Amino acid sequence: MFTINCPQVVGNLSRDRTRCRTTANPCFSVKMSSILVQTDESGNLSESKKISSSCSAQVKSQAQNSLLGQANTVGIIGGASVLSTLVFLEKLVWWGSRDGEESVPFVVCSDPAIDGALVSQGSIHPSLDGADRNEAIIQNLRHKRVFLEQSGARCLVMPCHVSNAWHEKISDGCSLPFFHIGECVAEELKEAKLKPHDAGSNVRIGVLATSETIAAGSYKEKLGNQGFEVVLPDKATMEHILIPAIDSLNKRDIEGARNLLRIAIHVLLIRAVNIVILASDELQNILPREDPLLKKCIDPMDALARSTIKWAKSGKQDT
Repeated sequence: MFTINCPQVVGNLSRDRTRCRTTANPCFSVKMSSILVQTDESGNLSESKKISSSCSAQVKSQAQNSLLGQANTVGIIGGASVLSTLVFLEKLVWWGSRDGEESVPFVVCSDPAIDGALVSQGSIHPSLDGADRNEAIIQNLRHKRVFLEQSGARCLVMPCHVSNAWHEKISDGCSLPFFHIGECVAEELKEAKLKPHDAGSNVRIGVLATSETIAAGSYKEKLGNQGFEVVLPDKATMEHILIPAIDSLNKRDIEGARNLLRIAIHVLLIRAVNIVILASDELQNILPREDPLLKKCIDPMDALARSTIKWAKSGKQDT
């Protein structure tokens, strides 16, 4: 399923602050301006179906003009779940429309069919079945990239920790700016001018990810390119602390999940890291917002959203 979101409709809603703030869920305003484009079994696009009659006329009139013609249209390849994609969109819309500015125009391609495949990727060690499965996912994501290019996107992003591990293959042959979430994080941390806790060493950045061999490996490369030393949890921490934390969350044992995640973060902080990257959707929102440990943690999606907005607002896009 592909989702095309009409930025002008979202922009109009964002300017009506009273109307937006009374909406039960801010993401609802994004959802209201969507068109669903489904594919058949061969992957061909079928006829579009509008999910909102209230904005159908406006979408129809703008689809061939404003959306496809805007030089700062962002193409978004959906993440490992529809929810994670919507969370990213919420940041893109609200942060991009601060001070009454028009929201960043965007086109979204979200495919629930591969959600489970992305979530289940716990290793990229070369087994035959795993290699074949990964290649199928990569080809799927490449098709979505091409779809977004043809839809008028001038910049591409993937708000998914796992997908970015295959960024090089997915972006092969793409002439558009294509942000890598790890690079966005690394650039922001470099601009922060952090000081190492140990004299004579590089700044250390901790990474917590449930699929450590995929997501964490991707961050390790990009952070290393900027001169950071990346610290990952050891095998014992993964097996006895982090994975049990996710298991507790799945069993709705929120307090147990919080306590285990706090321990995992402390283990990295003891190893003199300056910041801990929570490189998994599952690790977000486990800790309460007032938890002091969150001051030592960052959500990579924030950096990706900020980099995307900065590009869209810069006025330096190629026309």
